[in-house]
Amino acid sequence: MPTTIPDGFADTVPAMQAAHHRILAALATAGLSVAPFPTALPSANERGRAAARAYPMQGVLKYHGLADWAYRTAFLPSISLNNDAAHSVTLVEFDPRLAADEATLGGQPARGRELERIVQILDAVRALGGVRVAARVTTRNVLKARVAGKGLGTSAAGAAALAAASIGALYGPTLVANTRFLSCIARLLAGSGCRAAAGGLALWLAYPGIAHEDSFALRLDTAEQLADVRLVTVPIDSRVGLKTEQAHHDAPRSSFFKAWMLSRGDEIIECLTAASRGDWRVIGQLAELDSMRLHGVTMSGAREHRLIGWEPENIAIFRMCDALRSQGVPVYASTDTGPTVVLITHREHEAAVVAAVEALNLGLESVRGRIAGPATLIDLDEARAELASAP
Repeated sequence: MPTTIPDGFADTVPAMQAAHHRILAALATAGLSVAPFPTALPSANERGRAAARAYPMQGVLKYHGLADWAYRTAFLPSISLNNDAAHSVTLVEFDPRLAADEATLGGQPARGRELERIVQILDAVRALGGVRVAARVTTRNVLKARVAGKGLGTSAAGAAALAAASIGALYGPTLVANTRFLSCIARLLAGSGCRAAAGGLALWLAYPGIAHEDSFALRLDTAEQLADVRLVTVPIDSRVGLKTEQAHHDAPRSSFFKAWMLSRGDEIIECLTAASRGDWRVIGQLAELDSMRLHGVTMSGAREHRLIGWEPENIAIFRMCDALRSQGVPVYASTDTGPTVVLITHREHEAAVVAAVEALNLGLESVRGRIAGPATLIDLDEARAELASAP
């Protein structure tokens, strides 16, 4: 089923489709297979229960803007690193006795837009099997840091965990193992959930008008090529109350946006090639460069009320990384929608990077971590224990 081509973007489709096919060819050359989208589903279990864990992602080649808001497809393909600085745990229990869907997030009942987005995923999963049974959803984010900050990517983790748990509960684990299918469903809650579902260094395929089943994610580092990469997460809160949805609205109006789109195919292939040989520095370079382009696009999408997502600490950290590189310490700063920074480095330099953050004397926390994922089903008792523990 094709998705929407927004007004004013029909002229980009031929180039973006051509880039898409070049990316598929590069994946085949690298030996990365694309799973078929399932044509048949197991019978639905209307009393099914399942739990899942998924990790937030940090953009490398990033995205903003939704070409199709219903299917949450992007204007351009993107790549991210899944980050074990946090994770989401979600339990889904289908129950014919429930009159309507219920959800609890971090111990609090979900209402309004939060509940609507959860129900949207449940509706999509139910529709596949033609069932109407309601579900009880319990989920929480588990952080290594004292605070999440803004821009850690926990919404992506939540989307992937919800998709895995709801599919597992209703149709069983085999369907969850189909990453193409799982990532398409996760995308319906949060676009980046597509990549969180795949885990590792994940590529999300997208362009305006792409079919729903072709806008999926797959993992690129399938042979532990990036095992020595370390991710140092520096949570920073947004003092302006930044909203990702607003960034998605603003970005496509930037005069830089189409140039950003049209350069993406070649950079995806460069990143894919770097991953295949374990060249983490190219991945870090692209992540830092695209952090700046992402914010340039979002800050130039409106004339009156510009979306300025960084805080003063971000400038200090970018300059810190530049200084460290001049001293022979390879490290690259990556930000997504918000000011939270993930510093990409090698395990040999992790301690030096943490010490440099502390030396800024800005009161920032450093959370050491690694590349994580994919979204997986977990034992029900294990999930309940995590959900019941104090934040």
